Formats: sequence, C-alpha cells, structure tokens
Amino acid sequence: MPETSPKHSRVLRSWLLAGGALYLVIGAGLGAVGGLGAFTFGYGKGYSYLSSDPTACVNCHVMEPYYDSWQNSSHHHVAVCNDCHLSHHPLGKWVTKADNGFFHSLAFTLDNFPEPIRIKPRNRRVTQNACLHCHAEVVHQMFPAAPRDEMPLCVTCHADVGHALR
Repeated sequence: MPETSPKHSRVLRSWLLAGGALYLVIGAGLGAVGGLGAFTFGYGKGYSYLSSDPTACVNCHVMEPYYDSWQNSSHHHVAVCNDCHLSHHPLGKWVTKADNGFFHSLAFTLDNFPEPIRIKPRNRRVTQNACLHCHAEVVHQMFPAAPRDEMPLCVTCHADVGHALR
C-alpha cells in the first residue's frame, strides 16, 4: 500500500471532517423536521383521521356545526363523513384524505379560510360521485346521454341531505 504524504493526510482528514459535518447538519435538519412532524401529528390527533370515526372531523372547532348538522340529517344512520366526502375507490380514498388533510390543516392553522367554509370543486365532484355510488339504481335515468353532457348536482335539489338545516 503506498504511503500518503502528511499533506495528503491533512487534506483527506479535513475533507472527511467537512463531510461528517455536512452529514451532521443534514441529520439534525431531518431529525428536527421529523420531530416537529411527529409532534404536530400527535398534537393535532392526526391518527384519528386514519379512521372513519365522524368525531375526528370535530378535532377542528370550525367543523362542529357541520358535525352537528350531520347528526340531524337523514343520512346520519346510514353514512359517515368518509362515505360522502371520500372516493369509494381504495386509492382515491387515501389520495383525497391526504390532500384534504394537508390543505385543511394548513388553512385552519393559518386561519386562512372563508366562513362559512365552502366545498372546493374537486371535493364537490367526490361528493357527487359518492351520491351516485350509493343511489345509482334510483338516479340511473338521470345520467347524461353523452359523456360530455352534464348531470345536475344532487345537492341542487337535496341540499340538506348530508347536513340538515345548514
């Protein structure tokens, strides 16, 4: 094995130390982000959002009136929040849950949302598809004749179905 000169040893040692410091900084940064994320997930009861329990929705006080109105609705005994507000496709369910979870927590944390809250177009499509999923036998004659034609939204006529007396 060839010998290294003292100069090469110093360069190699300083390079290794600089690399070690970089790894330390990266590790500390990832640890801080991971720790903050874990704390936020625990403090915000993030685990409860992995279930289908409707009480998870009222972790945010903004949702209390919607939870209360759901309890008085005609669907209270047959559907929970996830049945109407998430896709019935297994992958779509988790994509929508993650998307809504992120943007809801961001909006509620920053207090950056309209009151009363309003459903976004994407979530309105999810909800419309949920209506059609459960009531397809009843509404099949209302489906558009051509794929490009639009069907009226169920909530146009049935506004209080999921949330009575909104």
